Amino acid sequence: MSKNSLPSWLPPVLILAGVVLLIAGIVSFFTSSYDNPTPTDISVQTPAVTSSPTIPPTSLPPTTISLNSPPPPPAFVSPLPTATTASPTLTATISSALASASAFDGNTAYQHVLAQVALGPRPTGTEAGWATGDTIIAELEKAGWSTEAQEFLFKGVKGRNIIGTKGRGPIIILGAHYDTRPAADHDPDPAKQGEWIEGANDGASGVAVLLELARVLEADKLKNEVWLAFFDAEDRGRLDGWPFSVGARHLAESLTVTPQGVIVVDMIGDANQNIFLEQNSTPALREKVWAVAAELGYEAYIIPELKHTIIDDHIPFLERGIPAVDIIDFDYPYWHTTADTADKVAPDSLERVGRTLEVWLEEKQ
Repeated sequence: MSKNSLPSWLPPVLILAGVVLLIAGIVSFFTSSYDNPTPTDISVQTPAVTSSPTIPPTSLPPTTISLNSPPPPPAFVSPLPTATTASPTLTATISSALASASAFDGNTAYQHVLAQVALGPRPTGTEAGWATGDTIIAELEKAGWSTEAQEFLFKGVKGRNIIGTKGRGPIIILGAHYDTRPAADHDPDPAKQGEWIEGANDGASGVAVLLELARVLEADKLKNEVWLAFFDAEDRGRLDGWPFSVGARHLAESLTVTPQGVIVVDMIGDANQNIFLEQNSTPALREKVWAVAAELGYEAYIIPELKHTIIDDHIPFLERGIPAVDIIDFDYPYWHTTADTADKVAPDSLERVGRTLEVWLEEKQ
């Protein structure tokens, strides 16, 4: 048998080749690791921190609503709502809490319209009429006014005037009737002319303005003793032998002091408001009030032009020589009809009249 031997130069070549291959492998390994790093087994993802957007503070809606459109109708639509209808008193309380403590708010006043209407028609001598008087007394006392009830009889029917007083100085009376007419004698439908009316504007609107004034008038800003007078038995005139303004006349004839002036608010809540200068009113006092309305920008609604001559609750005071003004919108197509309902009344109309009187009493006297 025979044995082969390797050339002497081959082993060094093989060793050198192995070293080169080893170096090439190491370089290739590190290059691959750099380009494709292996993810770690334990990863903690930290959510990205984003800044929260700045949220502006919520503001209450303005105390006035659109001057060109009437408010939506109230939740109840019965033409003659009863006292069992869900009362808006709670809504009025909440609205009062949100409203400014020192500025007349038409939306709060409108809740007083709804609260009266919820009692149903309110003629003198009826249960609903008496309940309305009780509500007025409670609202006045809640607002810190001294109250007095002045009862009277007329043709065997018991009526009641209610007077709230606050402040010191010469007496100013602001008045409104709270009774409603027991016949819709101007209704275009003869079949309805014997029905009692809701009196949302003719009755409830004036009361609503006075009750909101009771809330906002500040004694330390008043230079007068203010009487808020709520008259009963105004709106039965020419029915069953009754005259108009029985309650107002009773108060005027029982006065033991002489007021500096009397301002009556009647039918002032019409969504299509047009209050002209009333011709029986005392011109000097009337012009002062209308000047305040003009200063507040209300001339398109409280219009400085003479138009109507009205028999209303200011007449008994004029007859005693007391300056008196009737603020009344007599261009109201639903007067003494079954359509005198709460949807015809607008908060902005109530606010224009109320704000005018508030400024006049607190800043112009």
